Amino acid sequence: MWVRRVLLVAIPVALLAAAAWTLHVELQGTTLRQVERELDALPRAAVWLAAAVTVLDYLLLSGYDLLALRYAGRSLPYPRVVFTSFVAYAFGNNVGFALLSSGSVRYRLYSQWGLSAEEIARVVAFTAGQLWAGLLPIAGIALLSGVPVPLPGWAARGLGLLALLLAAGYLTLAARGGRTISVKGISFPVPTLRLAVAQVVVSALDWALAALVLDLLLPAASPLGFAHLLGLFVAAQVAGLASQVPGGIGVFEALVLAALTPAVPAPAVLSSLVAYRLVYYLAPFLLAFTLLVAHELIASRAAVRRVIRGAHASFAPIVPWLAAGAALLAGTVLLVSGATPTVGERLHVLRRVVPLPVLEASHLLGSLIGTALLLLARGLLRRLDGAWLVSLGLLVAGAVVSLVKGLDYEEATLLLVLAALLLPFRRQFYRKSSLLEGRLALSWFAAGLVLVAASVGVGFLAYRHVEYSNDLWFHFGFHADAPRFLRASFAGCVLIALFAAAKLLRPSPPVRPRPCEADLTRIRPVVDRSPDSSAHLALVGDKPILLDPGGEAFLMYGVEGRSWVAMGDPVGPEPAATELAWRFRELSDQHGGWTCFYQVGPAALPRYLDLGLSLLKLGEEALVPLERFSLEGGERRALRQAYNRGERDGLVFEVVPAAGVPALLPDLRRISDTWLEEKKTREKGFSLGYFDERYLREGPVAVARVNGAPVAFANVWTSAARVELSVDLMRYVPEAPKTTMDYLFVSLMLWGRAEGYRQFNLGMAPFSGFEERALAPLWTRFGARLFRHGENFYNFQGLRQYKEKFAPDWRPRWLAAPGGLRLAAILTNVAALVSRGLKGVVAR
Repeated sequence: MWVRRVLLVAIPVALLAAAAWTLHVELQGTTLRQVERELDALPRAAVWLAAAVTVLDYLLLSGYDLLALRYAGRSLPYPRVVFTSFVAYAFGNNVGFALLSSGSVRYRLYSQWGLSAEEIARVVAFTAGQLWAGLLPIAGIALLSGVPVPLPGWAARGLGLLALLLAAGYLTLAARGGRTISVKGISFPVPTLRLAVAQVVVSALDWALAALVLDLLLPAASPLGFAHLLGLFVAAQVAGLASQVPGGIGVFEALVLAALTPAVPAPAVLSSLVAYRLVYYLAPFLLAFTLLVAHELIASRAAVRRVIRGAHASFAPIVPWLAAGAALLAGTVLLVSGATPTVGERLHVLRRVVPLPVLEASHLLGSLIGTALLLLARGLLRRLDGAWLVSLGLLVAGAVVSLVKGLDYEEATLLLVLAALLLPFRRQFYRKSSLLEGRLALSWFAAGLVLVAASVGVGFLAYRHVEYSNDLWFHFGFHADAPRFLRASFAGCVLIALFAAAKLLRPSPPVRPRPCEADLTRIRPVVDRSPDSSAHLALVGDKPILLDPGGEAFLMYGVEGRSWVAMGDPVGPEPAATELAWRFRELSDQHGGWTCFYQVGPAALPRYLDLGLSLLKLGEEALVPLERFSLEGGERRALRQAYNRGERDGLVFEVVPAAGVPALLPDLRRISDTWLEEKKTREKGFSLGYFDERYLREGPVAVARVNGAPVAFANVWTSAARVELSVDLMRYVPEAPKTTMDYLFVSLMLWGRAEGYRQFNLGMAPFSGFEERALAPLWTRFGARLFRHGENFYNFQGLRQYKEKFAPDWRPRWLAAPGGLRLAAILTNVAALVSRGLKGVVAR
């Protein structure tokens, strides 16, 4: 047993050592440049014919698996057999340890197609035996006929005779039939004579075709005919297999070199062997690897989809930023590449395949594409669908141009990788805006100018030895790198200038007026579908409306000073709402304004971060879940008592539908005027409604009566979605019972629960939910102190405590706006909008 182990190690080591020594001797004085010249001199027709024979041989190899499946008693569709055979042999030829590598591939694929482990073991064993079935008789005949091998004549003849005896013994054993060999519990019946003969024939043809590939690539001066070359080829392959080196590399080459030199120069033989490795080994392996990866992705498509979904979920928020950075990187690479000389060796290759006009045009296009990618980076950050599509096209075009202008495969690979990474994230670029919309972003434009200027500087540094003159602009040639750099840089600067002119000359759109009746008619269905009751603020009519072109969403806003303030989140489906947010951002930017979103909810906060805005908490709004609202239990005792007290005081609740509101308007006007006078206040706006007969006709009004006369009212925000119910104006006369407000709220909640609404919005409690901690932001600590100690300004705690009686859930509300020193002015402007002027901020 120990002798066997020693031999298993010693034989490969000895073969490798002998091969190394042979290569050292045969290649003395041979340079890499000589081999390159010989490779260039190989006839293209011979290379293509060798590739065709390689394809034919790999198709023939499928016969191995067809016979093996018949031996195992199974059958599969021929395309699957061809696929498995090709991948298995391509891996076995290149990876080495063929029984393990090709066997693993066969187990993976055949198990997917229903073969059991025992059947696959039979297939693997049969194909391993078939490899030797044709090799042994060919090797035996070759060794007996005196093929040149580095062995004594008696040893070569002895090995040849042994090979023929083994082949004859195998056929004799098959002719007897009925024999079975068991290995680790698996039975392997000896093939029938018919199968054994088929093994020998297919295997012999395989070895002959493989040798023919090498024969086609050898120099015409080779002294060996095909019959002798076949024997040499088989002997060299046997030595390579015995060495256990992947593909027998080194051992195989040493034997062929030793046999053909000095009759054929060593560089010529070595170049043929390199070409043989590329055509017969490497090219099929790369194709097989690609096919196997594609097959595994298809077979595991459910898992792949989960991974892709996870990647989308993880990277989607930062994809626009990464894409913009990738565009800047790709553009810079193309510009610097266009400004630096082409590698001489690559240019030497290009001269033979690329005409000079194509080379010149590709160099110019490369710089134009690079400049365009710099300009598109801003569009990618803004999530423009056009920027995504054009960037993909430019990245691919840039890769092609990189190869054509200088065989810059590193640059082309980078561009294609960036395109492949960008491709799956199409949904992150959903905005339909034009690439020219919006003001010229000076920071981005300046960054683009700096990068272009840097590439020009690199070019002047690279060509500092060149004497510049006017003639240089019109000098064309394969080695005219400096003129190409000048023309490409000029073209890039012209493109930037044209882009800037197009942006600067676009007319600024006018500020939109308040909505007309037609605008309100268009947005009413959107308001009715909205789950957020605050959408009804648009129907007040005091705010301009930005409407989605498809009529699915809208945004209401006001302008005060430089602050462009949207009231709440855009109303409508998420994609359309986000598109409107970006349009509003661009609209305000065109007028030099500060984009703000007032009282936005937590669900859409990533949207405002994408817009480049800061978030400032304003407070919390109270949402009463109506499905669990009732007057039962000790916790609702105060509400129950107030409601019962109101009924005892003669209060009667009624919800008057929109059709009945016009008849009530005189009474409602009387109640409202009395309330304003008694409170010594005036109407607010923007985030609140005000008394306006047209506005009140928009929806139902809740009325509390005493002895049939209205003493209090509240206009009710309802919707067909029946998600959220709320009120805007809530006013009463001084003589109304003290419990009127509680009575109205409780009655509305009970009515809303009966109507199927899910929650009642009690409105916001300013500065509620702020944490006064040492490390909290200044605004948060200021808000917390104002909430606790601001009784002189507003009863913040009292408002929160009043709403707590209804046991609501609290949801934060935010201001999304530019940060920094502008914040004080923005808050002042928002207060002026709500108070309908700065006078209302300081006076009631």
